Amino acid sequence: MKLQLTRPIAFIDLETTGTNLALDRIVEIAIVKVGVDGTRQTKRRLINPLMPIPKASSDVHGISDEMVKDAPSFKQVANEIKQFIEQCDIGGYNSNRFDIPMLVEEFLRAGLEFTVDGRKLIDVQRVFHLMEQRTLSAAYKFYCQKTLEGAHGAEADAAATAEILEAQIERYPEIGVTLESICSFCGEEDLVDFARRFVKVDCKEVFNFGKHKGRCVEDVLKAEPQYYDWMMKGDFPLHTKQKLTEIMKRSLLKKV
Repeated sequence: MKLQLTRPIAFIDLETTGTNLALDRIVEIAIVKVGVDGTRQTKRRLINPLMPIPKASSDVHGISDEMVKDAPSFKQVANEIKQFIEQCDIGGYNSNRFDIPMLVEEFLRAGLEFTVDGRKLIDVQRVFHLMEQRTLSAAYKFYCQKTLEGAHGAEADAAATAEILEAQIERYPEIGVTLESICSFCGEEDLVDFARRFVKVDCKEVFNFGKHKGRCVEDVLKAEPQYYDWMMKGDFPLHTKQKLTEIMKRSLLKKV
């Protein structure tokens, strides 16, 4: 294995009821954990989302209400999943914009603190799009010369993702062989919240939407404290609300 790791990396793929971080839920999770020595462990779970799975979603991933009716809820397996990926960096395909944000939302709904602080987040779609501009199945064909059997099955997709990153390292020496070098190559922005309602500008959080777009969050909260209440009552992801609360508390501490 050419990928040089200083700690394990967990490649994650989710199948869900939809793509709305605040409203939709996980119906399947698969994790392929690659150790520093190259050994692999796989964990796969069907999850009862405690809501109907829309037909449009079932048509994509093939998971129906009947298939998950006896499966555990995410809350019931949350601690097991958290422990499995503890001390791991995280990889996936489009994972920085969907899988990881959705997973964080589910942990928050389950009442478990799960942070990505200090973890390397490797999105192989980012490397792929910078280099080739294709889909996961095409990426697997292009990099691994294989047909992705069982596409949109979480375990197949997660395993394929791990193989693709290995092949990308072989093909593109310029991206390096460490997670640090790959993150640097991808140029991911400094993350505040996964929904990207806030972004970092000159080391300060600023709004990335609405009437206050481009303004410092702390400045807005000082001038309009009711805006905090509006967002907390609104249909925003829990992770966004968590980060907003952290900024608010930090702002209040500065006044003391």
